[in-house]
Amino acid sequence: MTGTDYRVGSGFDAHALEDGVPLVLGGVRIDHPRGLVGHSDGDVLAHALTDAVLGAAGMEDIGSLFPPGDPALAGADSVELLREAWRQVRESGWELVNADVILIGEEPRLAPHRDAMRQRLAGALQVETERVAVRATTTDGLGFTGRGEGLAAQAVALLRR
Repeated sequence: MTGTDYRVGSGFDAHALEDGVPLVLGGVRIDHPRGLVGHSDGDVLAHALTDAVLGAAGMEDIGSLFPPGDPALAGADSVELLREAWRQVRESGWELVNADVILIGEEPRLAPHRDAMRQRLAGALQVETERVAVRATTTDGLGFTGRGEGLAAQAVALLRR
């Protein structure tokens, strides 16, 4: 292919909420009585975004790169995992055009934390904050996110080289 090559990738992640577990979203710790259960810190925003950039680059998924059974990754900072995945994507010649990440759940409200999340995710991707959108939606009480059993996230990333 000649000229600029563009690729789109999408990612999805979901984790259960549990009492007494720290809540980390977009690399930001949020004061909340329940957090996401996962082998790492359970950050669904970072996980979905990691899969989106890996998918756009035609690479394997987050679980292949960072196996959930690896004891070295227990409690890992998911934004650092995103940073490492992005390093590998960049080494294959890709740059990020933009990314859009959406949290799906009834709570917590993202507005007070959105700027910090955008800064943390953009920092891991080595881009300006304006290239990373962080948004939220509810399911109006429907499904596991609507019942407050967990949170989910979707992400889309556009790469070029």
